[in-house]
Amino acid sequence: MPEPIAIDDPDDPRLCAYRAVRERDLVGRQGRFIVEGEVTLRLLFSGSARFAAESVLLAPERWPGFADVLRGDGPPVYLAGKDVMSAVAGFPIHRGVLAVGLRGMEPPPESLIPPAPAPALVVGLVGLTNHDNVGGLFRNAAAFAADAVWLDAEACDPLYRKAIRVSAGAALTVPFARAASGAALLDLAERHALTPLALTPSGSETLDALDPPSRTLLLLGTEGPGLPESLMTRARRVRIAMAPGFDSLNVATAGAIALHHLAGQRLAAEAELSRAFRALSGSVDPDL
Repeated sequence: MPEPIAIDDPDDPRLCAYRAVRERDLVGRQGRFIVEGEVTLRLLFSGSARFAAESVLLAPERWPGFADVLRGDGPPVYLAGKDVMSAVAGFPIHRGVLAVGLRGMEPPPESLIPPAPAPALVVGLVGLTNHDNVGGLFRNAAAFAADAVWLDAEACDPLYRKAIRVSAGAALTVPFARAASGAALLDLAERHALTPLALTPSGSETLDALDPPSRTLLLLGTEGPGLPESLMTRARRVRIAMAPGFDSLNVATAGAIALHHLAGQRLAAEAELSRAFRALSGSVDPDL
């Protein structure tokens, strides 16, 4: 990667893509998105074919810590004091790490999941417009090894700066794609042998009593209105058992509980296989 370029003028045109990112996040960035912080920057450079970095903006003291990532051919790296970074971005920059990412082509939703009859776990987000909740659900999807996240047209962009940050970078690693509507998500589920589960306080089944289907689409709706009735009639309605007189959880929290239950058997099997492999590896003489 070329040597970093020092910039001390907030009006330098080379920093144009970073300007007023808080406001511009609301209207999109023409194929660009902003990442902030060390974890997300490293994930941006982790080798995903879907995303690339257009440029990197660092506080000078952060440059040495990224020598292992920012090497070889790559995008320009700009160095600017945090006062300059803050003036450009429109909010205080404390971590001193920003980058502009570039989107790749969005894949079709069905390409992101294993074909039947292999096990599959997909998270379907319907009408979620809160960046914190979308970011939290991507983090949950990564933690519980969901194969993909599908979003309807109304759900907010997982690559909004705040959504990426709340996801701890999972929005850059968990495969995702959009469909035109919640109904289209259910059509996809039907075509690909996924059992649709609608998480709702009015569910006729409790999550703890549910035997997780081998291939599942977990549908989550926005807080308050929840999932539309027209969608829930096409799915199994599942609820999380709670104390009498209370039936409300943050959607990201509810999603984490549901994903833990749905993925539990698969994760346990993978953990046991990993333990067996480590035990076998430890019993082999490395000189043989």
